[in-house]
Amino acid sequence: MFIYKVSGIFATSRPAFLVLSPCCLSIAVAFAFVHAETIQPIQLLLILLAGVTAHASVNMFNEYSDFVSGLDFQTQRTPFSGGSGSLPARPELAKPVRLIAFINLLITLLIGLYFLSQRGLDLLPIGLIGILLIYFYSDQITHNPWLCLIAPGLAFGPLMVNGAYFVLTGQYNLGVAFASLIVFFLVNNLLLLNQFPDVAADQNVGRQHLPILLGRKKSAYIYVTFLAAAYGILIFSVWQTYLPTFSLLGLLTLFLAIPAANLSVRYANDIAHLKPALLLNVLVTLTTPALIAIGIMLD
Repeated sequence: MFIYKVSGIFATSRPAFLVLSPCCLSIAVAFAFVHAETIQPIQLLLILLAGVTAHASVNMFNEYSDFVSGLDFQTQRTPFSGGSGSLPARPELAKPVRLIAFINLLITLLIGLYFLSQRGLDLLPIGLIGILLIYFYSDQITHNPWLCLIAPGLAFGPLMVNGAYFVLTGQYNLGVAFASLIVFFLVNNLLLLNQFPDVAADQNVGRQHLPILLGRKKSAYIYVTFLAAAYGILIFSVWQTYLPTFSLLGLLTLFLAIPAANLSVRYANDIAHLKPALLLNVLVTLTTPALIAIGIMLD
């Protein structure tokens, strides 16, 4: 019974998606290995832990919010959207899930305070904005279409990538900043396309994101624009030597991104045929930062 309960709570963290944090952080770590004289293993472990607990926290807050609002009972789940389904199946887990979400947030906060004590107040804006995004995402940010559009990418890109690099090196770097913008556009797209199947259900509970505001078709063109921006920034950054040449390994995911873009526009209003695009979108978001990190190390 205990294991069954724990597994149900754990499922609300969306564990399959928690790999996104290490993939995004890999860019900061790769740059730090190139630029820093020494890297402390404890710092790497704490950065990874903070990234994963922050991600798990926002996922669990979101699952709790979707259950309480009734959204969970209206969505048609896909492997990439609609939540885990754990709380509708096990309503008694709702309060424990919310408690664990707060515990994860507290762990993230404590690690952030430790890094703040080590590196100084230059890290404070990143940490403060990150905590606010985690706590307010589900119940506040998801009701503002434009903020909802950029909040995920802001958290995993400029905040997480630049923050991790600063912790490891004690400084900020323009190349890291440009790389974080690539993550910004990719992660925004990850959430944007995953909202397509949930438009009707989200609208019923008062959420306001871009596919509700503009419709799926126009949102699909924004998705394509964000993809183009991500790859465009990568090429520009290498051209201007902000990123090393081997970072162009990230362009290998174009063979996934181009079909995803095509499918998103073609089947924006046909969710059954859109599902392959959701998978391709996940693969692009996970593998592109990892390939860029590999390229930085190789160069």
